[in-house]
Amino acid sequence: MHYVFRMRKWESSMLQKRLRQIIERQELTALFQPIIHMQSGEIIGYEGLIRGPSDSPLHSPLNLFRVAAASKLSVEVEHLCRKVVIEAFAKMALPGKLFLNVSPECLLYPNMEHGETLDYIQRFGISPERVIIELTESQPTYDYELLGRAVAHYRAMGFEIAIDDLGEGFSSLRLWSELRPAYVKIDMHFIQGINLDKVKLQFVQSIQHIAEATNTMVIAEGIETQTELLVIRDLGIACGQGYHIGRPSGSPALAVSPEIAKTLGYKGVAVYPQEKINRQHNATALRLLRIVQPVPPTMSNNDVLKIFVQAPELEVIPVVENGLPLGLITRRNLVDRFAMEFIRELHGKRPCSMFMDAAPLIADKHTKLQDLSRLVASGDRHHLFNGFIITDQGQYLGMGTGHDLIGEITEMQIDAARYANPLTLLPGNVPINEHIERLLENGARFSACYVDLDAFKPFNDTYGYRKGDEVIQCIAKILEQACDPLRDFVGHIGGDDFLILLQSEDVEQRFKAIIDTFALEVSQFFSRTDIARGGYFSEDRRGIAVLNPLITVSLGALKVEPGQFVSHHQIATAAADAKRQAKRIPGHSLFIERRGAPAAQAALPPPVDRALMELTV
Repeated sequence: MHYVFRMRKWESSMLQKRLRQIIERQELTALFQPIIHMQSGEIIGYEGLIRGPSDSPLHSPLNLFRVAAASKLSVEVEHLCRKVVIEAFAKMALPGKLFLNVSPECLLYPNMEHGETLDYIQRFGISPERVIIELTESQPTYDYELLGRAVAHYRAMGFEIAIDDLGEGFSSLRLWSELRPAYVKIDMHFIQGINLDKVKLQFVQSIQHIAEATNTMVIAEGIETQTELLVIRDLGIACGQGYHIGRPSGSPALAVSPEIAKTLGYKGVAVYPQEKINRQHNATALRLLRIVQPVPPTMSNNDVLKIFVQAPELEVIPVVENGLPLGLITRRNLVDRFAMEFIRELHGKRPCSMFMDAAPLIADKHTKLQDLSRLVASGDRHHLFNGFIITDQGQYLGMGTGHDLIGEITEMQIDAARYANPLTLLPGNVPINEHIERLLENGARFSACYVDLDAFKPFNDTYGYRKGDEVIQCIAKILEQACDPLRDFVGHIGGDDFLILLQSEDVEQRFKAIIDTFALEVSQFFSRTDIARGGYFSEDRRGIAVLNPLITVSLGALKVEPGQFVSHHQIATAAADAKRQAKRIPGHSLFIERRGAPAAQAALPPPVDRALMELTV
C-alpha cells in the first residue's frame, strides 16, 4: 500500500514538472471546431480547443487542466491556452467568430489583467466583436455580482458572452439569468439521442422558448447523427456544433460538407419522439419529495455555513423543531450576509433562526400538483427558487423544488393532450395533427395513408375484445415495421383506424408490404376451417347463423405536393375519402389518390392468395 502511494505521489510530481515545461515552452496546440447556422448552413465561427503534446499524458485537455488545478496553475494554463488559440486563429485567417473558452474563476482571479486578451487579439489584427468569451464551469460560481462586473468589463471592450454546457453545470441557468449572454450552448447530453427521447426534446424546446424571449442565440453541442441534426433544425435552434458537422481540427474546413448542406436543405421534417406512457393525473406533492436533513433553530449560523460548504449541491436547508417546520435558510442569503463586514464576527455563533425565512411555502404530501402549482404561482417569487417544505399531517417529511414541479406539470400537460393510444402506445390525434402541420409548413412532399380493418366489428363481437385488441396490436406492429422510423410517422386514430405519414420515396412498396404481411399474419386469429371456407359463422340478432368474411385491410392513400393542402383537416378529409374508395375493393386493398392523375388501385397480389390457400390444406 505504501509503495502504491509513493508511486502515485511520484507520478503526480512528474506530471506537475512536465506541466511547467509545457507552460515555459508553450507546447500547446490549438484545434478548431466549426459552429454553423442551422438554417443557412453557413459557418458562423469556430470554438477554439486545446491539446497538450501528443506524446504526453497531458495531451488530453481533461488531464491537462486536472494537473493544472492540482498544481495551482489553472489560471496560467488557461491564459496560455487563450494566447495559443488566438494566435492560431489569426494565422489561419479563419472566417467568422472565435469562441474562446474562459472559466469564471479565471475572470475573477484578483491578479488577472483583463486587458491582456484585448492586447492579444489586437496584436493579431482581430477585432473584439469577432471574439466570444465562452464561460465554462469547472466548479460552482457563487459571487455573481463580481462575475457580472467582470463580464461587463469584457463587454465594454467589445466582446460578446456565451455560456457553455447549459443544463450540465452547477448554476448555468442562473448564470443565464444574471449575465444575459448573447449565446447559450446546450450540453450535448440533451442533444444526443434527442430524436428518441421526449424529455430531451421538451428540455431543448423550453430552452429555445426562453432564448426567443431573451434575444439569445442557442447553440446545440454534440450533434453526432443526421437525425439529431434534422430535429435540432426543425426545433428552430439557431446554431449547431458536433462531430457530424465537423470534428476539431488544426486545419478546419471553411464550409460545410455537401452532405450537411443537403440535410439542412431537406424539405421534409424530422420525426419527433412521442410520449409512450400514460401517466396518472392525480399526482401529489409526494412525487416531488427530496430528503433534506433539517437543522434545529438553535444551530449556529457558522455550523449551517459548514453544511453548505460540505454539500455544494445544497441550496436550501429547512429549520425544524420537534418535527414541525419553522423556516428555510438559503445558501444565497447566508453567504450574502456573511460577506458583509463584521456580520460573521457578530452573528456567526448566534442561532440560525435569525437568518431563516420564517414564512416558507408548506404543502401536505397529499396536495395535488395542480393545486401546488397555483400556490407557487400566486405566492411570492422566491418560493419558486427556494422550493417548498412537504409535510405529513404537519410533520416535516422533506423538500420539493420548483424545477421538479415545473417538470411534472409539463409531463401532465403532455399526457392531457392525448399523446399516446393506450392499446398500441402509438401517437394519438394531437401528435398526428402536429406532424401534419409541420409537414405542410415546411413544404414537404409526403404520402398520407388511412389504414382501416374490414369486417372487424363482427370479429370483435364474436371473438371478444381481447382477440380484437390482439388484431389491432398486430396491424400496429406491421405498420411500424413497414415504415422508416427516421422519415415516416405512424399514428393510431382510435379503434382499428390508423394514419401513416410517409416521407420515404418507395411508398407503394411499403403499402404492398403492409398488405402482404397482414394477409399472412391475420390467419393466426382464425381456425383452418374458417380460413378454408373464407369466413366464420356467428348468430345475428334474430338468432340466424351468418357467414362473416375474414378480416382484411384497406389502405387509402394520397400523395401530397407542396401547397396542395393548407391544414391537417384537409389532409384528414382527403385520406378518409381515399380509404372509402379502398374499402369498395373486395379483400385486401390499396387505393392511391393522385391529385390531377388517374387513381391507381390494386387488390391483393396473387402470391398472397396462394399462401392463404396453402394454409387451408
